[in-house]
Amino acid sequence: MSHVMLWFANRGTGVVLLVLLTLSTMIGVLSTSRLSPRLWPRMLTQGLHRHVAVLALSFMAAHTLTAVADSFIDIRWWHAVVPFTGSYRQPWLGIAALSMDLFIAVGVTSALRHRMSHRPWRGVHVLAYGAWGLGLVHGIHGTDSATIWGQALNYGSVAAVTIAVLARIGLLAHSKVVTA
Repeated sequence: MSHVMLWFANRGTGVVLLVLLTLSTMIGVLSTSRLSPRLWPRMLTQGLHRHVAVLALSFMAAHTLTAVADSFIDIRWWHAVVPFTGSYRQPWLGIAALSMDLFIAVGVTSALRHRMSHRPWRGVHVLAYGAWGLGLVHGIHGTDSATIWGQALNYGSVAAVTIAVLARIGLLAHSKVVTA
């Protein structure tokens, strides 16, 4: 593959990755509300969250591999895994590596959830919020961030997760009032 094709593949996987991570974060936030419509059981929401997250991890791998494979820029595999070790576009690549490491930790502990107690799993799983935010910061400083559609994607991602969090807080406040 030429470096131009890898560059476009990297951009494309990055855009899809942000959409999938935003969707997974939104579903995760909303699924913890414990309120679900009768026609959409909670297990379907959790399954959707899980599958979107796995798909996002796949796109994260593709995004990382296309960046490392592109010989036009000097990103080695360890720069993608060990935060702040590379020289290319620091600190944004370091932030991306940190985000990826956090998402991998969330993914591994989620895969092992049946072997863990809830508290440690939850402690690691909460890191997904920070990982999403770090990934967003990486994207905000990416190639397409100055374009109208890139800005719309970034602002839309922030708005979507913010609305989900506000809905979650609102649902909690409402459920506490109802049960009090």
